[in-house]
Amino acid sequence: MKILITGSSGLVGTALTQELLRAGHTVCRLVRSGTAAANRSPQGFEVNWNPATCELGGAAVGADAVVNLAGASIADGRWTFQRKQLLRTSRTETTRALVSALARMAVRPRVLISASATGYYGNRGDETLTEASAPGTDFLSGIAKDWEAEAVKAEALGIRVVLARFGVVLAKHGGAIPQMMRPFQLGVGGKIASGKQWMSWITLDDATAILRLMLEDERIRGPLNVVSPQPVTNVEFTKTLAAALHRPALFPAPAFVLRLVLGEMADALLLSSQRVLPVQLQKLNYAFLHPDLRSACVAVLR
Repeated sequence: MKILITGSSGLVGTALTQELLRAGHTVCRLVRSGTAAANRSPQGFEVNWNPATCELGGAAVGADAVVNLAGASIADGRWTFQRKQLLRTSRTETTRALVSALARMAVRPRVLISASATGYYGNRGDETLTEASAPGTDFLSGIAKDWEAEAVKAEALGIRVVLARFGVVLAKHGGAIPQMMRPFQLGVGGKIASGKQWMSWITLDDATAILRLMLEDERIRGPLNVVSPQPVTNVEFTKTLAAALHRPALFPAPAFVLRLVLGEMADALLLSSQRVLPVQLQKLNYAFLHPDLRSACVAVLR
């Protein structure tokens, strides 16, 4: 297949590009002219595109699929008004521009896989959440709803649309794990606040395998939770990670300190609880490479 990818320089985008190239697919990395991403990776072909005018470079012609992973990192800096605007526009406006660009193509791709997040569900305590669950009402929920709404518009173009709702992606070289490891490596790691909040996670290996499944299986459409079948509480996550690192987990991080340092971001990213299950993946009999956290930590850290 010939596959267009936005966000190809990110954690998941880089891993997916490598995996697709190994499998013999042609990868076209959509990059804005003059951006750092345009000069960052030699892998795959670069296709210039202009979200402002919805124009795609000629090399995009003949694409079979599109994977949309674009979006500013939600954990890179305190959530000022300007930062929150960027978090929203880098997702919703980029996706809107991408769908508009696809609409201009004489021959359109068969499938659009567009990233979303389990933040769609909001802070839900111990409630078990599936793809059929209602969205939340907080800031990240609002972004996810609008993000998905822009992607779904591609269905009117005859394109199969899959909404990949990612949980916390575990990888040693990026994402959440390196930040989580530092306190333990210094001997001051521990649970976050009460530790009762649920964490829905997935390893990078499983995330890329699931994206390939979405590309290849025409039965898959609509929202799909990209999470392990075994969500854990923060205290369970903390103990498992500490054991994998052979470090103690004795020093909890109080909620008030996190709020003081991180502001609104603390509640959304660290104190929020989402117990999400991959019901659609289980219906497809997907065999997880790392279904439980212990094996996942061993695989990620080795």
